[in-house]
Amino acid sequence: MNARNELPKLDTFLAETHEPVNLSRELCDYNMFSQDAALVQAVEREGAAWARQELDDFGRMTGSAEYLELGRLANRFTPEFDTHDRFGNRIDLVSFHPAYHQLMKTAIERGLHASPWTQPGPGAHVARAARNYLHTQVEAGHGCPITMSFAAVPALRLQPDLASLWVPKVTARVYDPRNVPSEQKQGVTIGMAMTEKQGGSDVRSNSTRAYPLGSTGPGQAYELVGHKYFVSAPMCDAFLVLANTSGGLSCFLLPRWRPDGSKNALQILRLKRKMGNASNASCETELRGALAWMVGQEGRGVRNIIEMVAMTRFDCMVGSSAGMRMAVSQALHHCSIRSAFGRVLNQQPLMQNVLADLALESEAALTLTMRVARAMDNRAMEQEDLLVRLVTAVGKYWICKRTPTHAYEAMECIGGSGVMEDSMMPRLYREAPVNAIWEGSGNVQCLDVLRAIAKTPAVVDAFFTEVAQARGAHRALDQLSADLAKDLKDPGEAEYRARDLVDRMALTLQASLLVRHAPSFIGDAFIQSRLEQPGQRNYGALPRRVDCAAILARATPQCADA
Repeated sequence: MNARNELPKLDTFLAETHEPVNLSRELCDYNMFSQDAALVQAVEREGAAWARQELDDFGRMTGSAEYLELGRLANRFTPEFDTHDRFGNRIDLVSFHPAYHQLMKTAIERGLHASPWTQPGPGAHVARAARNYLHTQVEAGHGCPITMSFAAVPALRLQPDLASLWVPKVTARVYDPRNVPSEQKQGVTIGMAMTEKQGGSDVRSNSTRAYPLGSTGPGQAYELVGHKYFVSAPMCDAFLVLANTSGGLSCFLLPRWRPDGSKNALQILRLKRKMGNASNASCETELRGALAWMVGQEGRGVRNIIEMVAMTRFDCMVGSSAGMRMAVSQALHHCSIRSAFGRVLNQQPLMQNVLADLALESEAALTLTMRVARAMDNRAMEQEDLLVRLVTAVGKYWICKRTPTHAYEAMECIGGSGVMEDSMMPRLYREAPVNAIWEGSGNVQCLDVLRAIAKTPAVVDAFFTEVAQARGAHRALDQLSADLAKDLKDPGEAEYRARDLVDRMALTLQASLLVRHAPSFIGDAFIQSRLEQPGQRNYGALPRRVDCAAILARATPQCADA
């Protein structure tokens, strides 16, 4: 008998190396709305209590395993681009996975693109922001065409003749992704084509030219020639575009199809290879005599899109707040199940410190965002309008800037499993920097804050009127507010100091809101960690007096099978 035949036969059970234990599980089949106490309270506080049942139903759907899977699929199977069909006809067609189309369909049918315009009233922007916040936690990329369509309405209304044709279809709750002229559709989406490679955020350096086809001025037809370096959602039915005329930089509406049914002369050169926002196509596009109509007064293109930019920047606040909420939800869920060194992670003091700090950041972001939503609902009031003008830029800068480190820290709480591509965390991490860069980077936001203060000094009074509603609650908040007021009056090297000023504006306003509206253990912890402790610190450096257990109990979601 050879040596091989002399080996003893192993019992089958010895081939099983271990029994899988101490494993986390997917965060799914939970109600994203009802299990987010900060969101529920913000919706009621800011004027949209009437939407609570709808949001509860929506939160149940967005938190389901089936619906969360759509987000994974839309990013796993990214957009594909064809320049021509098989017969050689130029088509400039971008194709998306069915999951992306389902997300778009839901967003439009639920009014995420238009409800404040079609159903205005108390709490309309608040309710829409809450739905957007929930839906973005599932998937962020599809939100780009939703946001642009939402933001385009105020700009289109500057040109009543165009608005009468386009706004009813933009605001319709009908999603039609077919590549056909808008005349054949009940619902359409609108994109933006502003950025050029020589200027970036400096759109006044745009070189795209607009040539009149007859009469000149608002509502008239032009042909546009130029190169747009970033065009997101290129399958939108029309785009708001900036181009130069003899009267200066002007705004135009450029459809994908001409009225005679022929393809308009905008040609996609390539899709961008982005680190994040993978489900959403972004491209470079050449305008080769593309037909477009002037929107608003000639030479006032930048001014005409200001309201559009304000809306898209607000949605950046919503989107980054949503990213924070999903990241901390993933971390809290994991750490409520996983054990190490003999104890569940969320029962260990240092991990409690980190998790509570992440939860504080998330709630502060949401609270500021929803306060701006209420101000948008009440812009007929001067105080609220002034807040929108100033705080949209403050919030966009601060919240979007805080999101990348927040996503990373949440990923670290999960450990090695959080780095794996079959986890949601890599997608959240790659998405985290996007909003900080798009719609005006951090420096642009800070400079816009300075411009708003210089142009309309009353915005500063409105800011401190809001902050003062918490006066006397905390010495540290009163001191920060007084110091900030003094420094804002000092014009010396204001541009150089802009980030420091806007940092403190964001912290001051968040602290005031949390002290007034959140449980005391939230407001106190925020002030103790953000205002009383000197210098910048990593997450997880909360001081001793913080009630971490209460913060975690407030923020941790629970699966249905928990």
